[in-house]
Amino acid sequence: MRDRIAESALRVAALSAVGVLALIALFIVGEGAPVLAARGPGAFLASATWAPTRGEYGLLAMLAGSAVVTLGALALAVPLGIACAVTLAELAPPTARAVLKPLVELLAGIPSVVYGFLGMALVVPVIRTQLGGPGPSALAASVVLAVMVLPTLVSVAVDAIEAVPRSYRDGARALGATEWQSIAGVVLPAARSGLAAAVILGIGRAVGETMAVIMVAGNAAQLPDSPLAPVRTLTANVALEMAYATGEHAQALFATAIVLFVLVLALNAVAGLVRRPARARRRRGAAPAAPSTAAEPA
Repeated sequence: MRDRIAESALRVAALSAVGVLALIALFIVGEGAPVLAARGPGAFLASATWAPTRGEYGLLAMLAGSAVVTLGALALAVPLGIACAVTLAELAPPTARAVLKPLVELLAGIPSVVYGFLGMALVVPVIRTQLGGPGPSALAASVVLAVMVLPTLVSVAVDAIEAVPRSYRDGARALGATEWQSIAGVVLPAARSGLAAAVILGIGRAVGETMAVIMVAGNAAQLPDSPLAPVRTLTANVALEMAYATGEHAQALFATAIVLFVLVLALNAVAGLVRRPARARRRRGAAPAAPSTAAEPA
C-alpha cells in the first residue's frame, strides 16, 4: 500500500513538472506568436534593427551578441574545464580531490549578480586600460561567463572520465603507455560523448545567463565588430525592456523568449542524443567497445 502511494505521489509530481513547463511554453508562444505571424520569422530573425519607438524589431544583433559571448566563454572555459576534470579524475591524490572538487562545484552556488559585480570591478577596468574600448564588452562577458560555466563543465566531464572502465587504463599501461599517453590516447577518446555533453550543457548555461551579462556586456543593440565592442544578448534584451514594454513591443520580447526557449531545448536535446548510445549499452550490460571507438557517458 505504501509503495503504491509513493508511486502515485511521484507520478503526480513528475506530471506536475511537465504540466508547468507546458503551460509556460504555451503562454510564451501565445504572447509572442502575433509578432512572428505579422512580420514573419525570417524577417524577425534576419533584421539587425531593434528600435521599438519606430516599430522595428529585429533579433539579428542579439543573436550575434549571444553567439559571440557564448563562443568566447567556451573558448576560455573548455580547455580549462577539461584540464581541471582530468586533474581531478586522474592525477590528483584523493585528499586533494576531496577538497578541490567541492570547491569547484561551489562556484555554481554563487549568485550571478556577484559574478557580474566582480566582472565590473575587476575584468572591465583591465580591458579598458590594457586593451582599449569602453570596457563593458563581449570580451568582458565571455570572461565572466567562462567562470560561471566551469562548475557544470567540470562536474559532467569528471563523471564522464570516471565512467571509462579501469581495464582501458590497465590495457594501455600493459602496452607500455605512460600515464599521460594513457589519458590522452585512451581515456579522453573513450569519454568523448560525455565530454561533448558537458560542452553542450555549458553552452546552454552560457546562453541562458542574464544578470551577469547585463552588468558587463554593455547592452548595445548592434552587431559586434570586435570582441571589445559592447553587445546585447537575447536574455539581456528581454530583461532590460520587459518592465516598460507594452503592446507590440511586449509581444516582440515574448517572441525573443520563444527563440531563446527553442535554443535551450535544442541544446538539451542534442546533449541527450550525444549521451544516449552509451547509456543504452550500459543498460543492456553490453561489453564496452574498443577505446578508439567507445563513447562512455557522463
